[in-house]
Amino acid sequence: MDLFEFQGKELFARWGVPVPEGRVATTAEEAEAVAKELGGKVVVKAQVQVGGRGKAGGIKLAEDASSAREAAEAILGLDIKGHIVHRVLVEKASDIKAEYYASVMLDRAEKRYLFMLSSKGGVDIEEVAASDPEAIAKVGVDPLLGLQPFQVNKLVFGSGIHPEARKGAVSMVNLLYKMFVEADATLVEVNPMILTGDDRVIALDSKVSLDDSAFFRHPDFEELREIVATDPQERMAKEKGLNFIKLEGDVGIIGNGAGLVMSTLDVVDQAGGKAANFMDVGGGANAEVLSNALEVILSDTRVRSVLINIFGGITRGDEVAQGVVDALGRLEVSVPIVVRLDGTNAVEGRKILLEANHERIVPAETMSEAARKAVEAAQ
Repeated sequence: MDLFEFQGKELFARWGVPVPEGRVATTAEEAEAVAKELGGKVVVKAQVQVGGRGKAGGIKLAEDASSAREAAEAILGLDIKGHIVHRVLVEKASDIKAEYYASVMLDRAEKRYLFMLSSKGGVDIEEVAASDPEAIAKVGVDPLLGLQPFQVNKLVFGSGIHPEARKGAVSMVNLLYKMFVEADATLVEVNPMILTGDDRVIALDSKVSLDDSAFFRHPDFEELREIVATDPQERMAKEKGLNFIKLEGDVGIIGNGAGLVMSTLDVVDQAGGKAANFMDVGGGANAEVLSNALEVILSDTRVRSVLINIFGGITRGDEVAQGVVDALGRLEVSVPIVVRLDGTNAVEGRKILLEANHERIVPAETMSEAARKAVEAAQ
């Protein structure tokens, strides 16, 4: 689960990571009150989960409370790359002497954590990697051994940050790692991490992703979920206990088993189409599960066709077919549904679909044929 900047900074503060003083506001009046309380110059920052806020006018410096109100009025309601601003973070302006970059994340390929520190912050780390890779220090951290002192030194001295920032950077690196592990995060990024005029190192921004599968260890994190804007379709799928990830295409996908679904996505891509989602109904999916899965996928107005690809082991083809028929009986369906059944009770399932004689059902015998028909129907 990706957090807003202000939520990430709240977690930072909980783990002792130094951050500027500030509070979130949902109206211009609230922003003015916060600025008045903080005193002096403040920064008003749009709270959206997307980069490029500054270039889009989502970050403004305000000289006083009145200016903060004007800045909030300009930012609230702003559309930044499709994200509407509903709240702003008002915080004390910082005296920036230098900007750095720090992050720790899961390195799934290496089965460890990856920590990076760079002397060049405030820009995308991808740009730094391309233009000046020597400015980035990296260490791989074994989760069983943890971050070692020699690795911290490698990061701090290898990144080329200023000597006066090194003591603060050592503390920052250790605190970020501690938070990353204890909060069950998958990403903790600070860009920029700054050196202030009085030589303090603080986190000026935050990008935090939490593993919500670990929320049973953090019951207080549920309040974070209430604020984070979850996609309505993903929320519906979660409520129905379905494994669902929204994608950008127009061919809805339902399969049983992550491997089969991934293969289905590939076959659809090879056929010239783009999947609208990843949907794994799992082993033993019955009629109710299939009916719920179709309801979730058809709630996306971008979906122009649906491909159901089921290989029955524990899952029974007749149950799948009955689920499709049940869903068509209670849902308003305006797109073709291509169904490929194989395995346990597949013959019985095909018979149920044939007898239903529904105009929206398109049978297919192979994955390739099903993908081709689904892509053609979407076009």
